[in-house]
Amino acid sequence: MSPPTSSADFLLLVRRSGLIGEELLDAYWEYLQLQQAAPDSARALAERMVQDGVLTKLQANQLLQGKYRGFLVAGKYKLLELLGSGGMGSVLLCEHVYMGRLVALKILPINANDTEAVERFYREARAIAALDHPNIVRAYDVDRNDKVHFLVMEYVDGVSLHQLVKRHGPLEIRRAAHYIAQTAAGLEHAYEAGWVHRDIKPGNLLLSRQGVVKILDMGLARFFEERYELTKRYDENAVIGTADYISPEQATTPYEVDIRSDIYSLGATFYFLLTGRAPFEEGTVAQKLLWHQVRKPPPIRSFRPDVPPEMEAVVEKMMAKSRLERFQTPKEVIGALSAWTWAPIPPPSEAEMPPKRKDPQAILRRISQRVSEWKARQAKAIASSTSAPDLPPAQLMSPSTVKEDVSTKEGESLLADAEQASQAPNSTPTVSDKAKSTSNLSALGQVAAGSTEPEAPVAITPVLRQSAAVSDGNPETTSAQSNQASELSES
Repeated sequence: MSPPTSSADFLLLVRRSGLIGEELLDAYWEYLQLQQAAPDSARALAERMVQDGVLTKLQANQLLQGKYRGFLVAGKYKLLELLGSGGMGSVLLCEHVYMGRLVALKILPINANDTEAVERFYREARAIAALDHPNIVRAYDVDRNDKVHFLVMEYVDGVSLHQLVKRHGPLEIRRAAHYIAQTAAGLEHAYEAGWVHRDIKPGNLLLSRQGVVKILDMGLARFFEERYELTKRYDENAVIGTADYISPEQATTPYEVDIRSDIYSLGATFYFLLTGRAPFEEGTVAQKLLWHQVRKPPPIRSFRPDVPPEMEAVVEKMMAKSRLERFQTPKEVIGALSAWTWAPIPPPSEAEMPPKRKDPQAILRRISQRVSEWKARQAKAIASSTSAPDLPPAQLMSPSTVKEDVSTKEGESLLADAEQASQAPNSTPTVSDKAKSTSNLSALGQVAAGSTEPEAPVAITPVLRQSAAVSDGNPETTSAQSNQASELSES
């Protein structure tokens, strides 16, 4: 379907997408009309719906491109937002439509014939499924739709430690120790199960609103049992990790890494939390890999004199060049930090956390209730008047009155190319068909790996409301309508 231009066209796409129920959509449109704020253009309406929290940016952007299908994955996961993308997949924020739970859905954006990437993806699924610990991101499901593979993970409402430090500066000493100890607890659980992460860094440590640190991305983990030969086959000559936090042996003999490599990377992360910089901030990737092998980073106390020498010594031992000189297990790290972690710390402040997500369904239900209350008061006012005036006519069509010709207007898939169209039935198309969502997911993964924004993203700008009330010529009715419309605006 071609991109919508009018608000009526946009409402038609919203209705066909299944993102908002018919009754709630009708109530929302009536609410805009009563506020004299019903936009004429599709883009203005999309901006208003995002502003009100009833659509997400991803949903609005896709609908503005004429794509209304594929918002429902496997019949139960509603697509909300793109959280990020990387070499191993794109991560989408979704809602489980039956349980009402937010989840992170990771899609593998490659050709299913790429055996290495597919097996690496399922290795990640096995890694997370085998681990059940409060400091590790949990896995809920793994599935495939034809050629598209996806993993459903726990969604952590918070920020990464990298974002936290970059936005708010180095952490207080006890706080940094607590976060490192929590990470070490998760690594100890993985170590006991035979896993090593191999990419511990601030960006892979998520801090929740409750102050719990969770380890993300077990996809680079390696299982030390003979039945798992994938690592040996595919990683023997590969350097996997991040140059700022990689251990010396991981850069030279990646196949021989063990839990002590994670301890080194955790020490480098500790260094970052205390100083606000990586151990080797300057230099090329090749130089950083070399310096991790032959240089000591600048002393922490040269940047933070308030850091106790005993804590600096813990970081130095974690980052020892020789594995034999480091702490041998994460449990030992927890013990070394006990002097600063014996007392609990408060959770992060709201200023450090992202804005809380709006619940579109709750917002729409509240609007629907306000509209119903307005109608009841309007009917009562008219019934009590000597000459009951007519209700103000709707200025634009309600979504339920928009007529469509599905034989000539067929919407493209949410994640397919705009020019691709398929045959549609004569009834409103559904979005729960797994076969349909397969191509949609694959295309989104490819888009996310490149550019995550469409050419004309939604600009979230407020829509001005006119202050005049809808008038039918009766001064008393006009006054009542004005007062009741102002009450609606409070919602």
